[in-house]
Amino acid sequence: MVPDERILQRFARLCEIPSPTGEERAVADAVARELRDAGVEVIEDEAAGPARAGSGNLIARVPGSSQRWVSFFAHLDTVPHDGPIEVEFADGVFRSRGDTILGADNKAAVTVLVELALRALATPPPVGLELVFTVAEEDGLRGAKELDVSALRSDFGYVLDHATPIGEVITAAPTYNRIVADFEGVEAHSGIRPEDGHSAIAAAAAAIASMRLGRIDEETTANVGVISGGTATNVVPGHCRIEGEARSVDEAKAGEVTAAIVDACTWAASEGGCDVDVEVTEVFRGYRIPGNARSLRVARSALERLGIEPREVATGGGSDANALIAQGFECVLLANGTTGNHTPEEAVAADALTKMLGVCEAIATEVATAP
Repeated sequence: MVPDERILQRFARLCEIPSPTGEERAVADAVARELRDAGVEVIEDEAAGPARAGSGNLIARVPGSSQRWVSFFAHLDTVPHDGPIEVEFADGVFRSRGDTILGADNKAAVTVLVELALRALATPPPVGLELVFTVAEEDGLRGAKELDVSALRSDFGYVLDHATPIGEVITAAPTYNRIVADFEGVEAHSGIRPEDGHSAIAAAAAAIASMRLGRIDEETTANVGVISGGTATNVVPGHCRIEGEARSVDEAKAGEVTAAIVDACTWAASEGGCDVDVEVTEVFRGYRIPGNARSLRVARSALERLGIEPREVATGGGSDANALIAQGFECVLLANGTTGNHTPEEAVAADALTKMLGVCEAIATEVATAP
């Protein structure tokens, strides 16, 4: 079986193994079994419990011909989906046959890293390869947060988890604050004594109406995405919950927008005769990669080696890179050529899988000689 066929079959097989966050056990076992059967060292850490995941993170290592190492990261979990995933392959592109996600986020990268390891067994790489398969990424990067980065042998690494054309190198990502506000009003019969009630829904609505949401500036966004409350049409609602977020590549701006949302909730509750409890959680911390970072220089050189123009961009989303950098581990998020992630339109071309494999091998070559 030639490597390209092996990649295609593995990708379809892994996508059809369900692995929504918290249920990663089956796919983790499949990945570990294939690597171990080939002779690759694989260990599983203790992240399953604290990360509330179906398995721990997997760390696979293939020694190289030098003492240097480089890490690559992919996550095993997917977003939730209804029904089984059925993969179809037509015109060189993988898609979901039904109304589910495909799972290319992030099994395209998982597939590439497994192939990278198997090829390295046949032809020893110039540096050691440290392949990390994380869990619970899709809900707060929980697996990467529990990874012991001090145990990694690499000085830096690469996360293959950005759904844009290969060549994009993500040099900045946002701080993400999740905001949950619970409004408590006073219930009353809406047709008999409405004046005795204080509507929690009305207070929440006033709060949302006063917020600045959407695109705040080129690196800052805010959103309220969930609102729920009330018990019946004839009852002045005594409770309402809203859930939102604030993001910015600039940590100070993320804090300012978050504070403005909290202030809007406090003001609206007071005006509406309600109480409010607001909880703010930092889901992940943002970062900017210095232009002279060794990891970034290597990525540029590797892409250029393959004739791909590096395009350095910022993102509004988070990835395991946020969690790893927050722990002091230098890494770069790279595009992996997938599209339509988290939707039934998710797709990836076979060429993108082999192209990403080439990028990883080129990075290993660059690491061997990089100063």
